[in-house]
Amino acid sequence: MAFRLKLVPTHTEFDFFRHQWLTFWAAIAVTVLSALSMFWPGLSFGIDFKGGTTIRTETSQPLQIETYRAALEPLNFGDVLISEVFDPAFRADQHVASIRIQAQDDHPGAMGETGIAQVAEALQAVDPDVRIVSTESVGPKVSGELIWTAVWSAIATVIGIMIYIWIRFEWQFAIGTVVGLIHDLFLTIGLFVALQLKFDLSIVAALLTILSYSVNDKVVVFDRLRENLVKFKSMPLRDVMNLSVNETLSRTVATSVTTLLALIPLLVLGGDVIRGFVFAMIWGVFVGTYSSIFISKNIVLMLGVDRDKKKIDPTAKIFGNKVEVLDADNRG
Repeated sequence: MAFRLKLVPTHTEFDFFRHQWLTFWAAIAVTVLSALSMFWPGLSFGIDFKGGTTIRTETSQPLQIETYRAALEPLNFGDVLISEVFDPAFRADQHVASIRIQAQDDHPGAMGETGIAQVAEALQAVDPDVRIVSTESVGPKVSGELIWTAVWSAIATVIGIMIYIWIRFEWQFAIGTVVGLIHDLFLTIGLFVALQLKFDLSIVAALLTILSYSVNDKVVVFDRLRENLVKFKSMPLRDVMNLSVNETLSRTVATSVTTLLALIPLLVLGGDVIRGFVFAMIWGVFVGTYSSIFISKNIVLMLGVDRDKKKIDPTAKIFGNKVEVLDADNRG
């Protein structure tokens, strides 16, 4: 006998509009506050955006990242990221590490020879075989360019998603989706401001991934809404939306939980290198689900939807004055 785990009942009748003004406007208020927090107190930028020095080391001994970190801590260099570099071409006794140190006040963008010598001395105290093979520096100008590249990447992603939703559904759905995505984006940034977590390029990658995850969830809800608008022609729009969210709730919860089951072990065991990325993704799962249920559909309700079958469902086949909607299982 097959065993099926159900996180929520197959058929639910939750009223997601019961506290619609509280859930909607509270989210909008928090979104605005999160956006303002970017300017004060501001993000805690990591090395990618502040500039700094990358030191590449090599040793024949197995790397102990925590030992390296403890050795460099007394130098008070601030933000230090250490990761092991893997390459199939490396010898069995060739262990390479990448050490990224933020820009110092007395050496903007670069540490200077004295700082690099201090790093080498501290590491050789715990591993006499270690040696520095290369150093690279990122100055303030390059860091500023990276910040704007990240901003334009997020804007381009949101615009592309809006155009896609507009073409697939209607402009009201596109506006609702974009407002939900902006909510997800700024609440994630706001969390990093509130906790003063390091914000670097890996977090930008997490933000773009969150947008993709969130829009997928919204498309599922909107697709069911479009079908139900044809199926229940006389039902009020508010009730059709409530029904659609209830019908997709099981899928939404199952997707969110399975995603978290993959992310939480990475958060605990993945190490410092990917911890910020994973933390942002976990938060993004929650805010993305929230915006799909309580924000995007509310925007569509405010804007209204054309209940004309031919506009709602482009898969309908028209025979004279009769409109026949194709069965969902027969759609291409």
